[in-house]
Amino acid sequence: MARLVMKFGGTSVADIERIRRVARHVKREVDAGNQVAVVVSAMAGKTNELVGWVQEASPLYDAREYDTVVSSGEQVTSGLLALTLQNMGVDARSWLGWQIPFKTNGVHGAARIEEIDGSVLIERLEMNQVAVVAGFQGIAPDNRISTLGRGGSDTSAVAIAAAINADRCDIYTDVDGVYTTDPRIVPEARRLEHISFEEMLEMASLGAKVMQVRSVEMAMVHNVRTFVRSSFVEPDAPELMNTDQPIGTLICDEDEIVEKQVVTGIAFSKDEAQISLRRLEDKPGIAAHVFGPLSEANINVDMIVQNISEDGTITDMTFTVPKGDFERAKDVLEQARGNINYNMLQGSTDVVKVSVIGIGMRSHAGVASKAFKALADKGINIRAITTSEIKISILIDDEYAELAVRALHSLYGLDEK
Repeated sequence: MARLVMKFGGTSVADIERIRRVARHVKREVDAGNQVAVVVSAMAGKTNELVGWVQEASPLYDAREYDTVVSSGEQVTSGLLALTLQNMGVDARSWLGWQIPFKTNGVHGAARIEEIDGSVLIERLEMNQVAVVAGFQGIAPDNRISTLGRGGSDTSAVAIAAAINADRCDIYTDVDGVYTTDPRIVPEARRLEHISFEEMLEMASLGAKVMQVRSVEMAMVHNVRTFVRSSFVEPDAPELMNTDQPIGTLICDEDEIVEKQVVTGIAFSKDEAQISLRRLEDKPGIAAHVFGPLSEANINVDMIVQNISEDGTITDMTFTVPKGDFERAKDVLEQARGNINYNMLQGSTDVVKVSVIGIGMRSHAGVASKAFKALADKGINIRAITTSEIKISILIDDEYAELAVRALHSLYGLDEK
């Protein structure tokens, strides 16, 4: 017997027929003798519809009322799934975020979970009752409903898994695992059987859409073994009967992975904009003058490159921000121009960030130089580079994105079966 958390996203619960399929997945695990908690998202498209209604009602809306409205989608799904399970003879009840409770901070619309007491859920699970939990929502210190931001149901699921000491957290989605890169770009991309928390965190933050970044962070902190699998496989398919290692990708501690590849995957993000400040005075504190106002405006800065003149008096600074924050970042920097004293601000949104990721890079030299040569051979110019122990990120013109991804995927042998 195992204790499992099963999470189903919006496409998996898009209508009543798909909710019935989800219920069959849950019943399969219950029939196998497992204790099961289920976390559900709103039906596909429902959150967008609710957000649209809020914006139509009040363009300058109160974030607390926004949370009241948009959290209702998960409430509907949790109730419908509980009813469907009951109709199949499975003891089940729905739970809203405040009933558990998920205690969050007070940042409505983008709250962070601060505490969960899993004792009541554990008590119900040991009575063989399935807990169907509305994801994405919690309760803030002001005793109002809070929401965790887009993709927050993944975080809800991992948080519950940690709180109830689950053996595994299964993330059911519309793909059957994590791939070496986007199969739509590289048809030869392979599904990974295992990936470390660190690698998945990099993949998620650098463009892979399989899991929300914060959910991977939480899984890594609490060592929650997380399994990404497809909800569209028939619940009684023979390949799902192997409960030890069904088809999918296990996200786990690095120590569980016996064979560590040098490179695990290639990620890319088109949500990038480049900003360059020309001819700044090179003096102590200049970086703080540039990035302080951006931080105060909650604008994330990623890749940073600084070039210093030969005499060391003048510098150029280039960095990236999310494409959606491009205009706002320029406005912030224009307002701070008096403190920064730059000569010119240049920017562009026609860029893409391509990243090479792998825990094996820690112990292998030459990974970066191979990437640079491969891109040069394809005539691709590099605008900026950042590196870490397990990642190399390269900023290039967006017209070369697919060519670069295919070239790097092949370079590191990720096409090979």
